[in-house]
Amino acid sequence: MSLNVICMKWGTKYSPEYVNKLYSMVARHLSLPFRFVCFTDDADGIKDGVEIYSLPSVQIPDGSPERGWRKLTVFGETVAQLKGKCLFLDLDVIIVGSLDQFCKIDSTFCLAFDEKKKNSKIGNSSVFLFDALTHSPILENFNQNAEEVIKTYRNEQAYLSALMNKKGVLSFFPKEWCPSFKYHCVPKFPLNFLFAPKIPVNSKIILFHGNPEPFDAIHGRSRSWYRFIKKTPWIEKFWSE
Repeated sequence: MSLNVICMKWGTKYSPEYVNKLYSMVARHLSLPFRFVCFTDDADGIKDGVEIYSLPSVQIPDGSPERGWRKLTVFGETVAQLKGKCLFLDLDVIIVGSLDQFCKIDSTFCLAFDEKKKNSKIGNSSVFLFDALTHSPILENFNQNAEEVIKTYRNEQAYLSALMNKKGVLSFFPKEWCPSFKYHCVPKFPLNFLFAPKIPVNSKIILFHGNPEPFDAIHGRSRSWYRFIKKTPWIEKFWSE
């Protein structure tokens, strides 16, 4: 049994440090054989051990916001020649527990549960698992109908969730596996002013979406007073090379 672990880096938002730290976290928390694949437009500074490939193309209309649509390319044929189970990880996640159980999931598509959107059955695609080449029509449909898809769905995770649900294959990881840092680690207001964020029980991957980013959370920086965060040194322990 083995696993393909995939990430993407494009533009200037994330430095190669994010790729390197993600690779190191995977290596520390996965006891099974794995490939670590990074699709990127700039490979400078990425460490040895990471398989680097050019970003696959996707038909995003000119002027349309890039709301994760590029992630859809992993469902098609790529120069990485992916086979078998694939685990996609956003660059800003923090791995805090074993990833071995992800390999045992009996599903062709599975993603992180999002409590904020549970009624609309939209998951969080910061982490998703899929069987290579099984869902290539998802990408083909986007490339053929990109303008309509972008009008209908706010982002790629809404689109993915909806189409996988229609196919009857939408499934979610156990809720405790992939908690949100700001919703599950940070104490609720006003306790966030008194207590530092903690790692929830049975967590495997901590999700960072919106603000703060991991480096802000380490130092207790937030962009709004009511989302005050005390310094979180345990992030530095896990998020390292």
